[in-house]
Amino acid sequence: MRAIAYRQPGPIDRPDALVDVELPKPMPTGRDILVKVQAVSVNPVDAKVRLGASPFDGRTERILGWDAAGVVEAVGEEVSRFQVGDEVFYAGDLMRDGSNAEYQLVDEQIVGHRPRSISVAEAAALPLTTITAWETLFDRLKVADQPAGGARAILIIGGAGGVGSAAIQIARARTDLTVIATASRAETQGWVRNLGAHHVLDHSQPMTPQIAALGFGAPAFVFSTTHTDRHLADIAELIAPQGRFALIDDPASLDIVGFKRKAVSVHWELMFTRSLFGTPDMAEQGRLLDTVAELVDAGRIRTTATETLSPISAATLTEAHRCIESATTRGKIVLEGWEPRHD
Repeated sequence: MRAIAYRQPGPIDRPDALVDVELPKPMPTGRDILVKVQAVSVNPVDAKVRLGASPFDGRTERILGWDAAGVVEAVGEEVSRFQVGDEVFYAGDLMRDGSNAEYQLVDEQIVGHRPRSISVAEAAALPLTTITAWETLFDRLKVADQPAGGARAILIIGGAGGVGSAAIQIARARTDLTVIATASRAETQGWVRNLGAHHVLDHSQPMTPQIAALGFGAPAFVFSTTHTDRHLADIAELIAPQGRFALIDDPASLDIVGFKRKAVSVHWELMFTRSLFGTPDMAEQGRLLDTVAELVDAGRIRTTATETLSPISAATLTEAHRCIESATTRGKIVLEGWEPRHD
């Protein structure tokens, strides 16, 4: 099978940063399904891993990719949720081969049935970001449990990115929260408004006075998706006492002493935790994705795909990685389809 891999970690401008390779087609056992990959999308985690992580398990190459949509090609003997021919979408497991390949093995517990109302490329944009946003809102911040004294509102910092775009929509579809999103450019501000944000702030300016100007008090919840270290003092000032704060990025250091006076709880979300540790609730991710698909088909959540490249290859994937590393993308970049074989 064809795949896109790297052999040595490093920057994307190296000529061998990502290369086309031929590998044996895997076969599923146990609870694994084999998916014929039709479309993939690119996330910041792809660039982070490519920059700093060597191939694992003595391998000479590593396949990236943690978002895919495709069709079940074969199933292991213990699989119960899927059968050959099912259309699926998923984010996968950080410690297994990724989705930048014609075929991928993935545990059925973390796979969802694909939405029927959107294209395969549009579906591929959704899994990682919707899982991350959903787990942040309901498992980490526990937004259904309102802290005393704070406004029934959530501030989503970096609302135009993939996770922010998903969080805005899920919060609107599944909660009664007032949703405040941040974006710094006219284009991205329009994007988050169209996704359903009630209010939009400019995170390139101090946010505390912008929150105060809204007139309904300090938000009980803050979700930071990017540049948390830059905004930390502002967040500590604007969040409600006994509020809850969550983040997903990787600041070099994070001094949370500023939250002590307000007894703010701090939560770090990583959507790979369940699969990394094989937690007893690992199957929640598959059920979560099925719910997301239902919301998509009901018209309550839309895809965040903003650009589709073709074919799935080292050249197009390199282009997508460059865009991701620019940190100016809106929504998600998707790659769809493989070049026809001529052999």
